[in-house]
Amino acid sequence: MSVRQEMPGRLLRLLSLLQTRREWPGSELARRLGVTTRTLRRDVDRLRALDYPVHSTGGTGGGYRLGQGSRLPPLLLDDEEAVAVGVALATAAAQLPVAGLGESATRALAKLAQVLPARLRPRLAAFGAIEAAVSRRVPTDDLGTEDVGTDGLCTEDVGIEDVDPERLAVLAMACRDAEIVSFGYAGRGGVGDRRVEPHHLITAEGRWYLLAHDLGRDDWRTFRVDRMSAPAATGRRFTPRELPAEPAEYLRASFAEATYRHTATVHVDLPVGEVRKRLPTQLPGKLVADGPERCRARLSAESADLVVQYVALVAALGARAGAGAGAGVGVGLGAGVGVRVEAEGEVAERLRALGHLLGGYT
Repeated sequence: MSVRQEMPGRLLRLLSLLQTRREWPGSELARRLGVTTRTLRRDVDRLRALDYPVHSTGGTGGGYRLGQGSRLPPLLLDDEEAVAVGVALATAAAQLPVAGLGESATRALAKLAQVLPARLRPRLAAFGAIEAAVSRRVPTDDLGTEDVGTDGLCTEDVGIEDVDPERLAVLAMACRDAEIVSFGYAGRGGVGDRRVEPHHLITAEGRWYLLAHDLGRDDWRTFRVDRMSAPAATGRRFTPRELPAEPAEYLRASFAEATYRHTATVHVDLPVGEVRKRLPTQLPGKLVADGPERCRARLSAESADLVVQYVALVAALGARAGAGAGAGVGVGLGAGVGVRVEAEGEVAERLRALGHLLGGYT
């Protein structure tokens, strides 16, 4: 018979309380359990008989603390804690870059599911479908913020909120069960109601996204979960549609196609493969070929500084390709380097200033 089966509910409650504090006054423990101090002493003796090291402490009225011992106390989690642990393990399994740890997280998730109450197991199992998109190592505050779709992202951020694990649980189960969900969403045109066919939960850039087919727009969208309010399963099932791409790849492509507050385009006299090979990081935008020997990088972000930094990075690569070729740079980064930049407004002004500064370097 297991320890959990041997111990009555009150003993489990006592053990749970002892795990939450370094030390408990005896009178407060008794009050929490709804028993007398004499009954509390008997319960402590029962725990000791089961090889749990409960030590008595001195002071007025005396107290108790759980010491270190050979037996590991049972892990006691409430519903919200169990869901939170499931989210953490599933996320770790999806994106941990350390060899072996992702597999270990998956095994731990499976073990946790075996010991949870039946009512929690479906929610925990649903987290197994979480996917992770490879980080572009771009500051998240400089990226777009609203629902991602064929028409890009909103250019105004309405603030980042922590995501409730219960919200993730609802969405994960709806993805697994192919069940339509409804929710309020703070999107491009303000707050509105959405009904979608959810397909995948994706974590990327420190945020959570739901890849879904928006029934009202009859198109694929990726919604930021922290923009949702009151997501709820409708009870109506759907037949999953064919995805336009792998979920993580779809999200990355959507980011690249999106237009943010500041945008610039850099034309480089280098093959697109050569530029990709030389880039030390992924770009906040899209790199495409303009023929066998030329390419262009479209860079877009909420931050003008970020756009300028990446323009300078791409331009530096192009400088090795055609020095003296007379290509010229539209915003003044220097002539004859096989690079041409198209930019307006604040980005153009900062690039001109940077060009004057670099032009004076000897």
